[in-house]
Amino acid sequence: MSGNKLFSEFSPVSAKEWKQKIQFDLKGADYNETLVWESAEGIKVKPFYHADDAVNTPENLTSGSSWSAAQSIYSGNQKAANKKAKEVLEKGAEAIYLIIPSMQIPISEILDGIELKRTKVYLELQFLSATYVKSVLEFAGNAQENIHLNIDLIGNLARSGNWFYNLETDHEALDAILNYKNQNCLGVDVSLYQNAGANRIQQLAYALAHANEYLNHMANSGTSSTISFKIAVDTNYFFEIAKLRALRLLYASLAKEYGAAETCHIVAIPTRRNKTLYDYNTNMLRTTTECMSAVLGGANMVCNMPYDTIYHKENEFGDRIALNQLLLLKNESYFDKVENPADGAYYIESLTNQLAEKALVLFKSIESAGGFLKQLKEHTIQRKIAESASKEQEKFNAGEEVLIGTNRYQNENDKMKDTIELYPFLKTNARKTLIQPIIEKRLAEEVEQKRLDNE
Repeated sequence: MSGNKLFSEFSPVSAKEWKQKIQFDLKGADYNETLVWESAEGIKVKPFYHADDAVNTPENLTSGSSWSAAQSIYSGNQKAANKKAKEVLEKGAEAIYLIIPSMQIPISEILDGIELKRTKVYLELQFLSATYVKSVLEFAGNAQENIHLNIDLIGNLARSGNWFYNLETDHEALDAILNYKNQNCLGVDVSLYQNAGANRIQQLAYALAHANEYLNHMANSGTSSTISFKIAVDTNYFFEIAKLRALRLLYASLAKEYGAAETCHIVAIPTRRNKTLYDYNTNMLRTTTECMSAVLGGANMVCNMPYDTIYHKENEFGDRIALNQLLLLKNESYFDKVENPADGAYYIESLTNQLAEKALVLFKSIESAGGFLKQLKEHTIQRKIAESASKEQEKFNAGEEVLIGTNRYQNENDKMKDTIELYPFLKTNARKTLIQPIIEKRLAEEVEQKRLDNE
């Protein structure tokens, strides 16, 4: 701005002068106590940011203006999944996210009649099979670049407490898949950590340490693949923009050490942690801002969540609204017209830098203690996430963490008991596991259970 002739008649104002003016207007109130607040990650947020706070960041912190609007499809029935995939693509979706629960479901029937050269397909396989992956790639043919396999052995271990089979068999299958030479094989599910209550520093550090296990494996086996990060985004708008940018910055630094490609692929979804059963329409506002953060933060693909997904079975209206939220952002709000829109925002660049620095410190401590897998098996990761989740829950219970319509401004006439089709609370399933699984839980569950009991 200082080099723009339009503003040449105005004298530059230093950060010190701004602060002095603010302190004068405070009339004796303490500047730090009144206007500076501290995030859960220990980042102190100032009331204004100046050119003095500018941080030089690389150009690869976003995906540019190119991002895909996606629809999630549970593919337990291949014919129904194929029908829905065609419908959502007709309605404007540019990518589909297929959740496939069994290797008995043929990919050829799910994707029958879908033009793969024009459609990005993201897979979430709830099983591990090199044979199945081979059938996917063979069906894709010369459109394999649009197939994202997202194979995540460690993510399955963290979520379920067990390998798919065992450590050796799982890694043999992974090597077979990597040897198929598809460059979109690996995924890192960071959404698990966020939905379980990890703070942003933990999410970034665990994402990096999780990915490091795969980078190390590929370096030892002589294979390669781009890594896709599945990220859950919450409603802290600017922090979430900075979180995605910080992830790209951190991953580029780590991949460089291995001589691997420094770009990663980011798949963003809204978090489940802040979604509510009561006053559920507010979930639409939450997911809208979360998707906006994802786009501005540089996600390659954004897959929205239906506002009623925690208590309603899959339904046409919820799915249509979820997709239309993305289409409105892209086609009517022009969120696909500007490359790197967050560049040059002093606040966002400062947050990006601070998040990356703090996450790097935690990552280094994980590696010095033996690495991510070792800390998972020792339950260190689980304990740290539980501690963070407990702090956030305490803030929610005290009303410091606000969910409108749930722990503030409740509508006492809002009744939900007769509309629930899916169990919206944490489910426990006693079973033998190799390690303690990381458990996802929404903030509002206890409050909602009490309200349901009193209806």
